[in-house]
This record gives sequence, structure tokens and C-alpha cells, in this order.
Amino acid sequence: MNLQTVAGLLIPFAGTSLGAACVLCMKRQLGDGVRRALTGFAAGVMAAASIWSLLIPAMDQAAGLGKLAFLPAAAGFWLGILFLLALDTLIPHLHQNADHAEGLPARLPRTTMMLLAVTLHNIPEGMAVGVVYAGLAAGGADLSAAAALALSLGIAIQNFPEGAIVSMPLRAAGLSKGRAFWYGILSGAVEPAAALLTVLAAAWVVPALPVLLSFAAGAMLYVVVEELIPEMSEGAHSNIGVLAFSAGFCCMMVLDVALG
Repeated sequence: MNLQTVAGLLIPFAGTSLGAACVLCMKRQLGDGVRRALTGFAAGVMAAASIWSLLIPAMDQAAGLGKLAFLPAAAGFWLGILFLLALDTLIPHLHQNADHAEGLPARLPRTTMMLLAVTLHNIPEGMAVGVVYAGLAAGGADLSAAAALALSLGIAIQNFPEGAIVSMPLRAAGLSKGRAFWYGILSGAVEPAAALLTVLAAAWVVPALPVLLSFAAGAMLYVVVEELIPEMSEGAHSNIGVLAFSAGFCCMMVLDVALG
């Protein structure tokens, strides 16, 4: 594994860490408008990355199938949706501002279940980065280093507000600044772990690259629709979330096209 790959896997984690560090320099919790804007921006980046960085390359990889090039992408997309649906059903977790936990019943602290909620939707982001760098490292796929970097940077940009969204409510719930900061970092640790495992399995990943790219896209879009869009739209003046979503979508689109 070369330095380029290692850096690509760690860039998104750096975004989460910087976002979590906001708790060290901010005295008050995030306002509803700011939280909706940050959530909307993250949702827009994830939606655009799913399309430009994952689904379109998945269909390009299967171009040899002609008019049936959509089949591997469609199959992988639904596998990703069902995978996240299973995790969402099984893992106990608590979304922001929710009163009742989801998943299997468990007697866990509220802060732990809030942490699990964010960790849950960081899994597909780590897989997405790992799949792209696995294909790049193996040299058997038509993927450019610039396109892989664009995805890493895009995920890092959307991880910055996510890190703040995790650490700030934990601080408001009574945790010390230090613990809230480390919990924010911990929520993003699953990303480089999932990405590293995918890269190490490159020999098996590359033959199934179209399916795995779309698998990550489906998993990410599940998170966007099931969690982020409802959170950015709740309460009055939900147009803030919509505008932030559009900004995030455009940002990721520009990154992918300009660098990829």
C-alpha cells in the first residue's frame, strides 16, 4: 500500500476530527438552523458522491455488457440499500433530537446510542473510499488517482460538519469537552477501518468493482434519505436545509468533475 492510498484513506477521517474539534472552541450548542444547514450540506455531498463518484463509474466499468450495463449497478445498489436497512434494524441507535431509539432493544446510555447512529452511517462512506482506492491500487480498473482524491476530499468536507454535529450535542448532554471531542473522533474511526479492509481485499474487490461501487452508493443514499433529509427538514424554515443540500451537492459535483 503506497503513501497515496494511505493519505486517501485518512483524509475523510481528518475531516471528522477537525469537525469534532469545534467542541473545544465553541461555548454553546449548535442552533437548529445551523444544525439543519450542516446536515443538509452533508446530505448533498453524499448524494452527489453516490452518483458521480460511484454509480456512473460502476456503469462505465460494466460497459462491455452493452445495454445491460445497468444490471451490476442496479444489483449492487439494492444490496447496499438492504445492507444498511439490516444494520438500521439490528443495531441500537438514537438519532439527533429523537426520543426513542431504533434497532434491537438495548440498555445503553443515550450518548452511546447517539454515537452508534453516526457510526452506522459512516460505514458506507468508508466502504466507498476503500472500493475506489482498492480498484486504483490493483491497477485493474479504469479509475484515476484524481477521481479517488476527489471522493476523499468530498467525504472529508461533509465529515467536518458531521464531526461537529456529533460532538456538540454530546457536550450539551453533559459530557466534558474532552470526552465529547474524543467521542466525535471515535464516530469517524470506522471509516478508515472499513476503507483499509476493502483495500487489503483488492484482489477480490476489482473483479466485482461495478457491484461494489454501486453497493456503496446504495448504502450512502439510504443514509441520506432515511436520516439526513428528515433531520434537515424538521421544524420551521426548512428551506435552510434545502439550500445547504444544494450547496453540498454542487460542491461534490464540481470536485468530481474538476479533479476526476
